[in-house]
Amino acid sequence: MLRSEVTVDQPLHRAALYRKAGNLGLMAKTRSLFHRHVVVPMIATTQSFTISTKEMEYRLFGRTGMRVSVLGLGCGGFGGVGSAPELFGKGEDKATAFALMDRAFELGINYFDTADSYGGGVSETIIGAWMAERKVRDQVILSTKVGYAVPGGPNDQGLSRGHLMQAIDGSLRRLQTDHIDLYVTMEPDPKTPLEETLQAMNDLMHAGKVRHIGASNVTGPQLRESLAASDRLEVHRYQSVQNGYSLLERGMEHDVLPLASQERMAVTPFSPTSGGLLTGKYRFGQAPPPGSRVDLRPQPYQHLMTARTFQAIDALRAAAAERGVDTGALALAWVLSHPAVTSALIGPRRVEHFDPWLAAVAIHLSADEREALASRMDAVAA
Repeated sequence: MLRSEVTVDQPLHRAALYRKAGNLGLMAKTRSLFHRHVVVPMIATTQSFTISTKEMEYRLFGRTGMRVSVLGLGCGGFGGVGSAPELFGKGEDKATAFALMDRAFELGINYFDTADSYGGGVSETIIGAWMAERKVRDQVILSTKVGYAVPGGPNDQGLSRGHLMQAIDGSLRRLQTDHIDLYVTMEPDPKTPLEETLQAMNDLMHAGKVRHIGASNVTGPQLRESLAASDRLEVHRYQSVQNGYSLLERGMEHDVLPLASQERMAVTPFSPTSGGLLTGKYRFGQAPPPGSRVDLRPQPYQHLMTARTFQAIDALRAAAAERGVDTGALALAWVLSHPAVTSALIGPRRVEHFDPWLAAVAIHLSADEREALASRMDAVAA
C-alpha cells in the first residue's frame, strides 16, 4: 500500500489552484476537474491512484497515464439509439445532447464515449460541434469505437486495414479534432486476421491520429490472444476493455476482469444498470415506459425479462431502502466498487438522470458488501 501523501498530489493540487495544471492525463486544463469542487486528499492503492473531489473521482486509465472520471458519458443515444439503423433519429436531438454534455462537464465528467456508427455518425457530429463551441477539446478524454456498419458500401464495416484507415478520418472529421484519445474496436472481426487489425491500429497511433487503443465485447481468450499477438508483432497493445457488466450480467468476472487486472488494463463497463432495469423503473409483466431504452430497443434485454430477474431487482430495491439510497445508485456503486473497474459508462437521457449516478460515486462498497448484495439477489431468484 502506498502512502496517502504521494508526491504527485501536491504539485497537481498547487497547479490546479493557480490554473497551471499540465497534461497529466486527466485534463489539459483544470476547469472541469476543480471548478466548483473542493480538493480532498488522494486515495492511493497498489493498483491505481484515485483523485477525489467533492463530487467526482478520477482513476488512472490503465497504463496510459490518463486519468478519467469514474463516470463516463455514454453518447450512444445522441441522434439515435446505438447503432440500430431503424432507430436513427429517435435519440436525443442536438439541443438535448448539448444540455447533457454541459451537465456532465459541470459535474467533472471528462471521459466521453461514442462510436462512428451511433446514430449513423450523428453522435460524433454532435460531440464535435459541442467541443468546438465550448472550446473544451483539450479537457475531454475522447473515445470512439469502430467496426459496426455505417451508411455506405459493403466495406464500410469490420476491422480490416482499409476500413480502419477510412473510418478514422471520418471520425476525426465529424468530431472536429486531429486525434482520438482512445480508439476502440466494437467487437472482434472474424473475417479479418487479428494481426492485420493490430498492425493497422499501430500505424494509426504512429500517424498521431490515435493515442491509445482498446477492445470491446471480447471474451477472455480473445483478449489474451490479442495481447499475445501485439507482443509477438511488437506493436501497441489494447489498453482497455469495454464489456457489459452489472449485477445481472456478471460474465466479465470469470476471465476478462482477472486478465485486465493482471495486465493493468483499464476496464470501462457499459450498461451498469442493464439498460435501466436495475433502477427499478420497470415492472414484470407491464409494458416499459414509452420512449424508454427497453421500449425502443428491447432485443438486448429480452433474456432478462423474467420473473427471476424482477425478484432479484426487488431484493436490490430492499437493500437500497435499508441504506437510504437510490436503487440505481446502489447498482452502479456495485460496479464502480470492483477494484478492476476504471470507469462505468452511463447514458442519461435527461439532465435530472445524472442525480442517482452522481450519488453512486459517494457509495463505496467493500468486497464483502459487494458479495453480500449479489448473494442476496441470487438467493431470491434461485
